[in-house]
Amino acid sequence: MKFKKTMAVSATAALALSLAACGSDDKGGNEGTGSGSGEKAQITWDMWAGSDDDIAALEATLKIAQEENPDIDIKLQHAPWNDYFTKLTANLSSGKAACVTSMNGQRLSGYADAFMELTPEDMATAGIKESDFTAGSLDIMSSGGKVLGIPYDVATMMVFYNKDQIEKTGAPAPKLGWTKADMEATLAKAGDDKMKAFGMGMAEFQWLALPISVSGVQPVTADGKLDLTNPAFVDAATWYGSFVEKGWADQAPSASETGWGESEYQAGNAALAVDGTWNAVSYLNNESGFKAGMVDLPAGDSGKNLGLVLGSGYGIAKNCENKEAALKVLGSLVGKAAQDSMASSGRSYPARVESQPLYFEALDASVRDEVKGAFDAAFANVAGQNTNAEWTKISETFPNNLVSVYTGATSMADMLKATQDQFAK
Repeated sequence: MKFKKTMAVSATAALALSLAACGSDDKGGNEGTGSGSGEKAQITWDMWAGSDDDIAALEATLKIAQEENPDIDIKLQHAPWNDYFTKLTANLSSGKAACVTSMNGQRLSGYADAFMELTPEDMATAGIKESDFTAGSLDIMSSGGKVLGIPYDVATMMVFYNKDQIEKTGAPAPKLGWTKADMEATLAKAGDDKMKAFGMGMAEFQWLALPISVSGVQPVTADGKLDLTNPAFVDAATWYGSFVEKGWADQAPSASETGWGESEYQAGNAALAVDGTWNAVSYLNNESGFKAGMVDLPAGDSGKNLGLVLGSGYGIAKNCENKEAALKVLGSLVGKAAQDSMASSGRSYPARVESQPLYFEALDASVRDEVKGAFDAAFANVAGQNTNAEWTKISETFPNNLVSVYTGATSMADMLKATQDQFAK
């Protein structure tokens, strides 16, 4: 995911990339390919950053990587999230992608051809092994059965709730391992004349999470075929869309407000909302002053839930001229020191297993055990996201289409069928 995601951004952490031309000091040439005439190898690392805090965090990681690789001159370049992808496309067309290129896992399928496949031998050169990372997390940076990068963080979706509002209304409190029926019972009582029960999601994972969880079906099959009209998924998505009709939620005012549901929760206008683990710390420290809780996604009629393991990572560009040096830099960026630093700051949940306890140690002792329990439950039944080359375009159509559904202009089933007909091949 991105460093320090905002409420208006989907995890798409994700997080959801800046290349040789991305930095303000870009000088052209092929610096990003890892060539250099001096004694030191030169490797460029490109990453997104949206604030001074983001940049400071990247520079701290750069310092660690540089200290671990004194024989390599590592250059960090960065750009804001949206600019990163725009420049990525431009640089790929000219063969100037940075040797170490950051990539959001949910966008990887559209850029897969830009990355080298990483073999076990490559990982050994980088000083890492698959078992260092959360089970299944290499799926984040895999496409077409090939590992194209190594994740630096992992995330999944959860239900966040306002403990004060739940206590005030007497609604059943969300509990780990809860079900669709349990959630309905909570939503039916959690709202009042000052606060809606739920903040409706508009962004990709914020609205897809509940339909996927209760149906056990992803909208894309494992072999990349669009499956929006799968009956189980349609039923679950229709259930989710009914929250507005039942009076549990307000409709988003416009498609441009993609972070509507999360923002309503953050502002104290909705008792529950779905969002990613990357925003857990932000909600715990919310400016509205309410006590925040979090639980895993509810299970469907089968008694099981399904979540997606999300995140971002680093890959080696195919045009890189010094693969060995690039692998060493990549290894440091996902190494123990860098992952420990990220976890201790509370900015992201690290992909490296041995660093994960530090994330919870950074939290206030009063919520530490609760958050760890919620994270453990949320990650207990996750799968890698199925995507295809069209998925980014498909997900970008959802906000406009969801407005039509939430206002009653069209049904969820008709919207999903129209999208399926538009993009299925």
